[in-house]
Amino acid sequence: MAAPSAANPSLFDCRQAFADTLIALAKEDERIVAVCNDSVGSSNLGEFQKLFPDRLINVGIAEQNMVGVGAGLANGGFIPFVCGAGPFLTGRALEQIKVDVAYNGYPVVLCGMSPGMAYGELGPTHHSIEDLSWLRAIDGLAVVVPADPAQTRAAVRWAVAAETPAYLRVGRTKVPSVSPDETNAFAFGKADRLRDGKDLTIVATGVMVSRALAAGAALADQGLQARVINISSVKPLDDAAIIAAARETGAIVTVEEAMIEGGLGAAVAEVVVRNAPVPMRMLGVKGFAPTGSAEFLFDHFGLNSEGIVAAARELKGR
Repeated sequence: MAAPSAANPSLFDCRQAFADTLIALAKEDERIVAVCNDSVGSSNLGEFQKLFPDRLINVGIAEQNMVGVGAGLANGGFIPFVCGAGPFLTGRALEQIKVDVAYNGYPVVLCGMSPGMAYGELGPTHHSIEDLSWLRAIDGLAVVVPADPAQTRAAVRWAVAAETPAYLRVGRTKVPSVSPDETNAFAFGKADRLRDGKDLTIVATGVMVSRALAAGAALADQGLQARVINISSVKPLDDAAIIAAARETGAIVTVEEAMIEGGLGAAVAEVVVRNAPVPMRMLGVKGFAPTGSAEFLFDHFGLNSEGIVAAARELKGR
């Protein structure tokens, strides 16, 4: 199990869940290797390197080469986990992700570490807020965003067995457990309904899921019953869950630690407008995110329970 935060024992680091699971699987499957861009520490690969020194390839600060090496390893029968900070993995190596990995259908697991605005104080160069938009547009590439350690562990296990190109967004911001059933925490392409409600639906992904649940509880105290859906599989999206939410609750708020343009909100809107048009509000990042702590940035963009509550109340009062 992922280690809890020392400051708050109810919060967990999904990167630790990722590392522990990768090591456990690598002990059973010699095809599993890791490739990184001088990010052994930040990708939590230190123990993996110690246990499997011949199965970790550190290419240095050369992300395009890193993805190309991963594609070559996959072509040779390995299952490479290509790990790097989200902005550099996806921004610098987007062409290699598209051509070397997705176009060829190689089972490379691209691991965007510390995505979103988790590197807060390092500023816009280190914010990975466009990755969902970029990668959703690439054909044949799965996009998975776990919400807690249980989903992270399950998603890593799925990625090994699926043998398909995939992007795994591994959060740095510590989160509480939100999975009601840890033994069945993740099903590829399926959404999880975490709270029932008839008045509107909150659709969230990743570190925003726990905030959406807090907003659902606050709205209930104000007389609004909000359904809360966790989208851990951004691509493919669970269209049926979105359509049912639109038809049964009549309004949708989406919440993501990413750009609104092209991300989760856009994906949900595409489904809604084609099948069951209802009013929507999309909460996420607008423009270049400034420099500041992750919590400051969440508050700045209204990505907290108060911001979600305000969007829901405004939507219902329109």
